[in-house]
Amino acid sequence: MRQYITRRLIQMIPILIGISILLFFILQLAPGDIFSTMMNPHMTAEMKEELRHQLHLDQPVYIQYFYWVRGVLKGDFGDSFYFKQPVTRVINTYIWNSFLLSLVSFILSVIISIPIGVISATRQYSRFDYFFTVVALIGISIPSFYFGLLLIKWFAVDLKLFPVSGMITPGANPAGVEKAADVLYHMALPCIVLTLSNVAGLMRYTRSSMLEVIRQDYIKTARAKGLREKVVIYKHALRNAMIPVITIFGMWLPGLFSGAIITESIFNWPGIGPIELLAVNNRDYPLLMGINLILALLTLLGNLIADITYALIDPRIRLK
Repeated sequence: MRQYITRRLIQMIPILIGISILLFFILQLAPGDIFSTMMNPHMTAEMKEELRHQLHLDQPVYIQYFYWVRGVLKGDFGDSFYFKQPVTRVINTYIWNSFLLSLVSFILSVIISIPIGVISATRQYSRFDYFFTVVALIGISIPSFYFGLLLIKWFAVDLKLFPVSGMITPGANPAGVEKAADVLYHMALPCIVLTLSNVAGLMRYTRSSMLEVIRQDYIKTARAKGLREKVVIYKHALRNAMIPVITIFGMWLPGLFSGAIITESIFNWPGIGPIELLAVNNRDYPLLMGINLILALLTLLGNLIADITYALIDPRIRLK
């Protein structure tokens, strides 16, 4: 196992290099540059050329890439053009807000969807199964921006049960438990939006996997031995049914940090999603490169975690 993990980690290095090259050159294909949106119109041509030289924009693209790589190897992703701060500081300021929102949504999704998926599979074509099938279809079909606006209209504007936007109450300076309660209070509506969409897909995926497992011969053999139905379902069937579901869990790792651009924008949640959109609109290439490279690394780690979890759940799988 240790050799397998070490080898996979070493294999990530050339993959990350390839991803960084691809990202860097794709961003260079976008029309315009930082001078198209953010530069002072009163700047003289000499001032612009001097700034271009400082940012290495007067060099060929591959030279700019090597300057960027040299900084990354030193832990310096450059300075954000828009925020006038180091990229690492900007990412660290906003990414944990997205992580908090996504983590709560992820935990709720797992707690809700897996039991419902298992029960729907064991009670196929029952009223319970039909009801949550409709719920899943609604969750998959309804756009997140529309559902978010409905929640704001119903619970924030009409009933005034929750705040319209933000992460903490404006003007308040809570601390400790009060701050945590205030954040959870503001998190309620965006968390509902994210949880509904996650539950819808994961619930159906769990149901399909469970249906495939409980129809196999070893489940029939376990029942023929006289084992209780709960033991058959939750000890024998569920463990094997969860193997393909682990793939989703592994791929959710980058999603915990990438943020939800639409949902976070609607609820004005200070996460990394709106910041990435802001970077795209303002051609903030250093910030875009920093965010996307981190997400690429998290995606590779998510795949590795999924493979390791396979072996832990299914003893038939051996990682070599």
